[in-house]
Amino acid sequence: MGLDFILDELKSLKDHALMREYKTIESAQGPYVQINGKSYLSFCSNNYLGLADHPKIKQAAIAAINQYGWGIGASRLVAGNMILHQELEKKIAEFKSTEAALLFPTGYMANVGAVCALVGREDIIIGDKLNHASIIDGCRQSGATFRVYPHNNTSQLESLLQRSSKYRRRMVVTDSVFSMDGDTAPLPEIVEITQKYDAILMVDDAHATGVFGQHGKGMIEHYRLEGKIDIIMGSLSKAIGSIGGFIAGSKHLIDFLKNKARSFIYTTALPPAACAASLAGLTLIQEDTSLIDKLWENVRYLKTQLSEFISNISAESPIIPIIIGSAEDALNLSTRLYENGILIPAIRPPTVPLGTSRLRISLMATHSKEDINRLINTLKPQMAQIAQKVTI
Repeated sequence: MGLDFILDELKSLKDHALMREYKTIESAQGPYVQINGKSYLSFCSNNYLGLADHPKIKQAAIAAINQYGWGIGASRLVAGNMILHQELEKKIAEFKSTEAALLFPTGYMANVGAVCALVGREDIIIGDKLNHASIIDGCRQSGATFRVYPHNNTSQLESLLQRSSKYRRRMVVTDSVFSMDGDTAPLPEIVEITQKYDAILMVDDAHATGVFGQHGKGMIEHYRLEGKIDIIMGSLSKAIGSIGGFIAGSKHLIDFLKNKARSFIYTTALPPAACAASLAGLTLIQEDTSLIDKLWENVRYLKTQLSEFISNISAESPIIPIIIGSAEDALNLSTRLYENGILIPAIRPPTVPLGTSRLRISLMATHSKEDINRLINTLKPQMAQIAQKVTI
């Protein structure tokens, strides 16, 4: 038998329009990308501020390669701890208004590492139903009892905490911006509830970092909750324009994770050039918020345009989902847009629940009004066809 089951599984994925295939990008990430020698208008990147190809970030990475080389050769606790790691962690802690921070090679590793280090079989984790897969995987791998409350339902969250007093530790974990729906968590209410029941609160601020807050520091700054979140997770691979994840919090928390987080201990450290790029990205955001202002200007404009022919547009963030329903319809719409030179992949189960397949529009500050108008003019007649099909 061996691996014969794989063929059956692949056929099932294809039959249900769930087969995933990627497009190969031949250019830098930006509003336009090259695929097979052709230019496509991209609305699917988390490069919110357009920093992934910013000249200052490229210059910082090149300078770091010239000074430190590319490869790191070891984990941080063996021989891979370099000065740029420490400088970046200090910069992140200042940016997030915490005592300290710890770098991980990816955001996924930061979530899994932190959760698994902090809770175990005697504990309970309570999370939002729409939390990112990396949070869910960390919760499952931790061995702790794992309970889910309906999306953003704080009364159900409180009810679960009320019934969990028998556990050694109680942890509540939520995204601040939900990556597939683009909406935001009611963090002030969650903080109040977790403090009431003496629970640990962890917030995944990946999609808010560099986007929300007066200075782009994230959702904690947006709600003025500095000092009230026990564990802040963030990403350097989205608005910051680089790669990597981090945990920010108290010095004691970071010292604990250095010694207990397996996804930190047993992996090679980030290359110095990646740290230099992140340092440059954070500096750009701190020195000039004009890109953040332009991003939100784009969000408001696209929301207004979409609302003229789509009824359920909320747009709480630069992530704007258009719910189609079936995986086949979402895939067909994505294909038609691609044929018109616009790149927006269909998001299908298991990433989103059955019956909620969608196009996930992701805006960048570097999109022009003409780019957005092109999307609207291409999307509007396609949506009319879908609506007609549903009516029939």
